[in-house]
Amino acid sequence: MKQFVWLTLLLLTSTMPVRATESIIAEGVIAAPIATVWNAWATSSGLKAWLAPHADIDLRIDGLMRSNYDPKGSLGDPGTIENRILAYEPEKMLSIRVSKSPEKFPFKSKIGDMWTVLYFQPTADRKTALRIVGMGFGTDEESQKMKEFFKQGNAFTLTQLQRRFQQ
Repeated sequence: MKQFVWLTLLLLTSTMPVRATESIIAEGVIAAPIATVWNAWATSSGLKAWLAPHADIDLRIDGLMRSNYDPKGSLGDPGTIENRILAYEPEKMLSIRVSKSPEKFPFKSKIGDMWTVLYFQPTADRKTALRIVGMGFGTDEESQKMKEFFKQGNAFTLTQLQRRFQQ
């Protein structure tokens, strides 16, 4: 009987999908109050002001954050990125997952495995500490390449936001 239970358990676990568990972190301080930084991320006009010339954000659970980084593009064209809002707490946390990648995105088979959480923390001097955590990267080659892509991309995004509010 023990062998049957062990064999059944072994068969069940060997057919279960492997969970992607690796993460990346980008952190920095933004020279603006938390409400201002939150609005830069969580509103259409805020995102347009520093990151994407075309943006539309429906800030609600299961809402979409649609953006297009091409000034000549438009929302809905093949260059549009759609992120689904998984969870948020105003001025504290925003969690998103890509629901539709741009046409030329190189990691289409792995993008559904990862998600991003942004943490907003006020500092004593009325600035904002921002922590961007990308999670769900696997150990396979494509996931590792995507991980490097987002590591560089999140660092760039953080730098762009810091520049937006430099004094």
